[in-house]
Amino acid sequence: MPAMPAALATDLQRIRCDLVPVPDPEPGKVLVRTHLASICGSDLHIVYMGWNAHEFPLPHGYPGHEGLGEVVDGGGTDFAPGDLVLTAPNIWGSRTFAGYQLIDPQFLLKLPGDVPEKHLLMAQQLGTVVFGCRRLPSLIGQTVVVVGQGSVGLFHDFMLRRLGAHRIIGIEPVPERLAAGRAMGLDDAIDVSGRRATEAVMDLTGGEGADLVVEAVGSVETLNQTLQLARPLGRIAVFGLPPTMERVPFDWDTFFRKRLDMHTVFGAQDEPGLPAFQIAVDFISRGDIDMAPFVTHTFPIDRVQEAFDLAHSKEDGALKVSLTF
Repeated sequence: MPAMPAALATDLQRIRCDLVPVPDPEPGKVLVRTHLASICGSDLHIVYMGWNAHEFPLPHGYPGHEGLGEVVDGGGTDFAPGDLVLTAPNIWGSRTFAGYQLIDPQFLLKLPGDVPEKHLLMAQQLGTVVFGCRRLPSLIGQTVVVVGQGSVGLFHDFMLRRLGAHRIIGIEPVPERLAAGRAMGLDDAIDVSGRRATEAVMDLTGGEGADLVVEAVGSVETLNQTLQLARPLGRIAVFGLPPTMERVPFDWDTFFRKRLDMHTVFGAQDEPGLPAFQIAVDFISRGDIDMAPFVTHTFPIDRVQEAFDLAHSKEDGALKVSLTF
């Protein structure tokens, strides 16, 4: 039986590459040979912090859910061998960190063949941002704060301007990421974090705070910081995952007194037809957004531990770390 490389998270902060059998084709499912996969912040939360990881080892290929590959067997679906596809599985059944995936067709999107694959790969995460931004009202004339300038924060910079945001303020202590935010068009770039960043936002907004705050980090500290950054009757979009399965402290008093609206972002992969991801592919194909600066580091799958360590440390200017097969 042919074998394929697949990542295996054996314990917290421990992930390696194994050789395992290639899945057999099944009617109604599509067998895809993976070309590229990228590491998402949620992958780090699962492997490094144990979010929704109830016991180790995790399944081979899990939790990868940002992938691109070529159809090998269509399983009687509308997909045919040779089709280039974005693999965007629901997180609970994701196996993108493997050389082959057997995947439901509802989680696949056909891709154009005239755009660099490493650029198209970014459509998965941009698509989740598109999905989240569709929940927002018009931002014409409004001030927005984006906490974190990793790839999620940068994609929000891109989308929020398209929704009419008048002023976008980015908070990011990592110099390379803040520079990327400036290149994406931030109006104000804050290079500190915590209380100093909150004070800087208050200075920039005349003590009022922002109309909208996007949490794009995923920590207890930044979650509660958003409550301080928002103006009274403002809105908070929580994109980052919690760092733990335990209950987290929450500044209910500030949330209550300011009468804030808050929502989380989840479920882009469950929309029939993956419309948010198609919009992202269209943005990339038309050249509306240049993905070249995002794919900063690439590792072969047999160096998956190094790839995860770099994605976690954010060193060496890492924005998006990808795996090849």
